[in-house]
Amino acid sequence: MAEFDDRRDRFLAKIGRRPVVMGILNITPDSFSDGGKFLAADRALAKAQEMAAQGCDIIDVGGESTRPGATPVPELDELARIEPIVAELNEIVKIPISIDTYKANVARRACRLGAVVVNDIWGLQKDPEMAKAVGESRAAAIIMHNREVKDESINIVADMFRFFDISLALADRAGIAPNRIILDPGVGFGKTSRQHLEAIAAIPDLKRRYGLPILVGLSRKSFLGSLLNVAVHDRLIGTLAANLAAAVAGADIFRVHDVGEHITALKVFQTIRTIGPHVSAHF
Repeated sequence: MAEFDDRRDRFLAKIGRRPVVMGILNITPDSFSDGGKFLAADRALAKAQEMAAQGCDIIDVGGESTRPGATPVPELDELARIEPIVAELNEIVKIPISIDTYKANVARRACRLGAVVVNDIWGLQKDPEMAKAVGESRAAAIIMHNREVKDESINIVADMFRFFDISLALADRAGIAPNRIILDPGVGFGKTSRQHLEAIAAIPDLKRRYGLPILVGLSRKSFLGSLLNVAVHDRLIGTLAANLAAAVAGADIFRVHDVGEHITALKVFQTIRTIGPHVSAHF
């Protein structure tokens, strides 16, 4: 368990020092962007090694598509997809692994196999056992805001506050330490196109209210397609722009498909941001 704690804590220690990049590894047949590409174990492992070589800080493994309208995956099928990949990745890559699931048993199993972060798109609220599973595993938790249905009439920031207050109370009761919690405004989930943009703009409000790191998952999302009128695989420039805007707003972690491009863009961003305040003009 010491190795588990060390890998988790080394990941958490990076947050706030510089932008942190999370690489997406979907082991699914129907994810909106890369469904079916990495179902085969050898292809999934090769993709993970590629992202690690490009410099990503953590690999997020998912065995069920969470896109709107996706078919739910039975727990046993999800386990069958993620178990061999998480086990092998824990041996062959040096960077930490997170598990993208809202099912407590999947989270438990992935953590036993070496995943040190649980990324729950329902913020510990879908499966009544999830908070307990995360607490007992000592994993870090990514708590994402979500809604069953879109409602353009609501104040989405107020709704995020309400949701996160509930999730954080669950985390507290389950013994999940605050320094192991990351919030995600849930862009692409249960929101209108305008509310997606409002959620990104609300990052400073979330940081002021909760004092916790913020992860954003903007990569190739539908709001970019609507904004730019481009297909999924033509959204790289829009994704980079959105993530840089989120970085300016204070986002700490960036969940992306295109790791190399984001490593480069965020390195330039961080370098300029670090130097900028110390430069004075002389006339």
